[in-house]
Amino acid sequence: MRPVWSGAVSFGLVTIPIKMYSATEDHSIRFRQIHMPDHGLVRNRKVCEIEDRELAPEEIGRAYEVSRDQLVPITDEDLDQLPLPTAKAIDVQAFVPEERLDAIRYGKPYYLERDGVVATKPYVLLREALKRSDKVAVAKFAFHGRERLGALRVVGDAIGKSGYWDLRNGGRTDPSRATRSRSPASRG
Repeated sequence: MRPVWSGAVSFGLVTIPIKMYSATEDHSIRFRQIHMPDHGLVRNRKVCEIEDRELAPEEIGRAYEVSRDQLVPITDEDLDQLPLPTAKAIDVQAFVPEERLDAIRYGKPYYLERDGVVATKPYVLLREALKRSDKVAVAKFAFHGRERLGALRVVGDAIGKSGYWDLRNGGRTDPSRATRSRSPASRG
């Protein structure tokens, strides 16, 4: 299996070279769309709204939407120049008791594996310190060009990393609704 990211875990003066691997696999069935009369595959073509023509992949870029009618083009070079101190490091910010982090906010899980013999001792020390203290390392990291929060915790004999999501707010979901629903017996 190939690593999805490589860099280092850092805290204080300690730096541990690591490789990150996906901890889960998707085994769901995927369907393709077809044209029913002849079973030809249906393709989603990328078309320019202004020129009304299909675009080649090298003609397609990204932009930041400032307002509904104003886009600012962003190149890979622009993103490379952004100062992301966590581009190649998982920077531990704090060690907190595991129960202080809400499990519903954990994102996709990954395994962190030491990268090279020199990383063995500090990797094992971090893993054992987390295990014995029942704590989780809260860390900043950059993945796919965005800085995020995450949690490092012990998973078996490895260190696992998960992103840590912001919860939705503003009335989109109300977790207390589940506790307010009436039981079938009380509906009469």
